Amino acid sequence: MDLKNIDTEKWMALILDYGLKIIGALAIWIIGSWVIKKLIKGIRKVMLKQNYDESLQKFLLNLVSWILKIVLIIVALGTLGVETTSFAAILAAAGLAIGLALQGSLGNFAGGVLLMIFKPIKVGDLIEAQGELGVVKEIEIFTTKILSPTNKEIIIPNAALSNGNITNYSTEGKLRVDLTIGVSYDADIKQTKEVLMKVLTDNPKVLQDPAPSVNVSELADSSVNFAVRPYATVANYWDVYFGITEQCKLALDAAGIEIPYPHSVEIHKDA
Repeated sequence: MDLKNIDTEKWMALILDYGLKIIGALAIWIIGSWVIKKLIKGIRKVMLKQNYDESLQKFLLNLVSWILKIVLIIVALGTLGVETTSFAAILAAAGLAIGLALQGSLGNFAGGVLLMIFKPIKVGDLIEAQGELGVVKEIEIFTTKILSPTNKEIIIPNAALSNGNITNYSTEGKLRVDLTIGVSYDADIKQTKEVLMKVLTDNPKVLQDPAPSVNVSELADSSVNFAVRPYATVANYWDVYFGITEQCKLALDAAGIEIPYPHSVEIHKDA
């Protein structure tokens, strides 16, 4: 028996066996990497067409790329004959542990993804959410920053924002300004309406579509209250609110229409 020939045959068999496996694994890795690049490129095009936020694009593309690469590595190792069942179980356990540890952060991340995909709000919108009012300054992966009317930055977790009620004042582009003006019972209702309506129509920042309105809203204890309802753009809301309030007072004074106010009565007792 020629031992040299036997050893040579064994080595050739091993080389042939593992050589084919290595070639197969390399082929899987090369083809798989090419497919992943094409998929990422296609996903990026879809995201660009849908106007996804840039930070969300980068994060999701990196996440998808790493997941696909891990799957590709497992498949390549399986081709080499490596037992991948335990490897996959370890990855799953590690993923579960990380998920539990970052439960709150993952919730905020998911909320950020939802906000960026469905876009109920965008930067520059005036919103009210989680008991806060302000203009959206920045939408990040985990939090959203809004700027309050008093110029304070408010940071809201995206999980709470996406799961709660959001009032978006900017969606329609126009806001109604709700004012209540009270006049004396002695005042002429028709004249008062004309004076107040002229204030609304003369103000250049008051929109005429929808048309402003003035109506009697309440017969109060000491005044007849008028609901004064001008419309304004979001940017001009506060200018109209404060401006119309002042102009109504000046116009009523000029027309001789009294605006009632509480009167104190002093009672003098004889000593």
